[in-house]
Amino acid sequence: MQVESFKVYCDLVDNASFSRAAKMNGITQSAVSQQVRSLETKFDVVLVERGGKTFSVTPEGQIFLEAAREIVAIYSGIGDRIHDLQNKVVGELRVATVFSLGLHELPPFVKEFRKRFPEVDLTLDYLRSSQVYQEVLDGTADIGIVAHPAKRKGIAIEEFASDRLVCIFPPGHRLAGRKTVKLADLDGEPFVSFEPDLPTRRELDKAMKEAGVRVQRVMEFDNIETVKRAVEIEHGISIVPENSVTGEVKAGSLSFAPLRQPTLSRPLGLLQRRTRATSPAMREFISVLKGK
Repeated sequence: MQVESFKVYCDLVDNASFSRAAKMNGITQSAVSQQVRSLETKFDVVLVERGGKTFSVTPEGQIFLEAAREIVAIYSGIGDRIHDLQNKVVGELRVATVFSLGLHELPPFVKEFRKRFPEVDLTLDYLRSSQVYQEVLDGTADIGIVAHPAKRKGIAIEEFASDRLVCIFPPGHRLAGRKTVKLADLDGEPFVSFEPDLPTRRELDKAMKEAGVRVQRVMEFDNIETVKRAVEIEHGISIVPENSVTGEVKAGSLSFAPLRQPTLSRPLGLLQRRTRATSPAMREFISVLKGK
């Protein structure tokens, strides 16, 4: 019995898709079915109920899944345990993150990590939030870093920090220069938004609805950089993480004020695939992020 069969089964259940499991493992959908049947024959149990291209996991299949994940994690971590024994932090480390965090939050941590562990080949991928989750689940990324982390099947999440959200204005705006603003102060203002499917946009919409605030949405973008540029040329105001506008505020092209009533922030989360063993490089990168 090959360990790869256990991994195929985990991928099948985590993604609820024969085609996805096949793609992740570089095999055909037929091969996925054959490997699952082989496991069922070996252990004399029905793991999934099949119906066309869909399936459901049996109670026995759920128990088997837990054991399979442990087997895959142990097997995947053998090399890392050897490196641990040899006290080596080497190899490749791929981190997937959203643009705002990759450009404004991570650079000092990446610099520190590369200084400490020059033998690790660290690569950062800048993606949309939904893509970060998928890269972690696929195993393409070792670690994912997102804002407003949400529970996903097969992914372990740990919140490790938070960003304060601030309101930004063009320098001549009526609210520019205030020490703080309320959400109520934004009622009726032209507003440059993030696109509706982004986590920060969803949280801001919720906060505004609860506060009874209605803004005039004039533009929607999928990244902070474009939002800031739109505010700079006076298309409206916006709400963004404070760390993302320090350069513009210093240069005088934007003004900002922290929000109160309510104070808003966005939590930052570390994503790891549950069946993936934590390598020495992953462990040390997370330690750097946490300031250890």
